[in-house]
Amino acid sequence: MDFIRPSTWQEALEARSAVPGAVAIAGGTDVMVELNFDHHRPPALIDLTGIAELGRWRIDRAGDGNGSGGDTVRLGATVSYTTVIDELAEQLPGLALAARTVGSPQIRNRGTVAGNLGAGSPAGDSHPPLLASGATVEVESVRGARSVPIDDFYTGVKRTALADDELIREIIVPAARGPQQFSKIGTRNAMVIAVCSFAVALDPRERTVTTGLGSAAPTPRHASDAESYAAEQLPWHDRDPLADAVARRFGELVAAAASPIDDVRGQADYRSHALSVMARRTLGWAWEEYRCA
Repeated sequence: MDFIRPSTWQEALEARSAVPGAVAIAGGTDVMVELNFDHHRPPALIDLTGIAELGRWRIDRAGDGNGSGGDTVRLGATVSYTTVIDELAEQLPGLALAARTVGSPQIRNRGTVAGNLGAGSPAGDSHPPLLASGATVEVESVRGARSVPIDDFYTGVKRTALADDELIREIIVPAARGPQQFSKIGTRNAMVIAVCSFAVALDPRERTVTTGLGSAAPTPRHASDAESYAAEQLPWHDRDPLADAVARRFGELVAAAASPIDDVRGQADYRSHALSVMARRTLGWAWEEYRCA
């Protein structure tokens, strides 16, 4: 196996094109596990950590010409979970909450959001908040660059929209315009792969509710019916307490959007039940944050 350490983005793209099957690596928290267990033996590893620009993030302010109607955060491909937690919790609260549940401090220091995306696992912790936030994945190859909406990025279990010669350059995430919450259930309290996970984001200005489900289907997905229901039922103007019936119905619709399986971490029925509980709780937490703002 070859080890390639480019110093520029162009060198990385050329290496990816020249070596079919080469795998990009930054933190290595997923790739090295597969190598150690001999689950995958690529012809080459492309180490992206020598490309300084990929380790940076920036905020594009509304009015700077981004056309999004609000601030957006651009996360380079090697920005770590720890950086998201320490530096972007205000702009990306849902993603920061999810990042806090990832592995140990050492894993959070090394692991990256882009790496989580590239692995494509339905259980990835960053997927639900990225879905709820409406992120876009910027990918590039020697042939050119393109933007992939997060809804189109996941194509199957550990499969993504990345072409064989493409690399993730950055992730563009709209800054929060209201409360965001994330919840995850595992087989123990910490350092665990999700049995299932859920994220919710409120936008009081647009009066919308968006969601993301993880480890509950072949790919991460929205609960569209639950989103529409909550957006219509929440008392946006009066800011009254969340009605228990609304919270419970929201949870039922979230569970109905899932298509979980039985596996070593949990049964399908348990996943559906857990999603309904997490959904009504996270909606309640987010609504209380909005009411008290």
